[in-house]
Amino acid sequence: MGYSRTQHGRFHYGLYVAAAAALAATWGSRHQPLLMCLVLGVAGLIFLFTQSFHYLTVRDEGDALAIRFGPLPLLRKRVPYSQITAVEPGRTSLIDGWGVHWIPGRGWTYNIWGFDCVKICMGKRVIRVGSDDMENLVAFLSDRIQQFDR
Repeated sequence: MGYSRTQHGRFHYGLYVAAAAALAATWGSRHQPLLMCLVLGVAGLIFLFTQSFHYLTVRDEGDALAIRFGPLPLLRKRVPYSQITAVEPGRTSLIDGWGVHWIPGRGWTYNIWGFDCVKICMGKRVIRVGSDDMENLVAFLSDRIQQFDR
């Protein structure tokens, strides 16, 4: 009776273009070794982050909800069910963006694509998890937090 859903994003394609542009700029700076190393490092960092934002997996791990970007799992979060006080369907806005963001007054957002999300309340803290399966995730989490309330 677990939950597992992987949502694929699209903005990593733009990051690949940015990495390729930085790589091309490396060729243009080949006569200045310091600048070339700097631009090559930037290209490498962009590529590294690109590998982190292909998809977002939300999965039940028994006692917690795991939120992981991938395939390179640099960014992840575990939310223990015992700390969740409420869940509800929601929508992110343009200010929330995609990726991982913290916005004062709104809390953390983990989103890969689209605007549908599940708002997870943990007392005064809020986490918004983007999902293309919002209704099922809300139903699953509602059931899990009731089990942990007992």
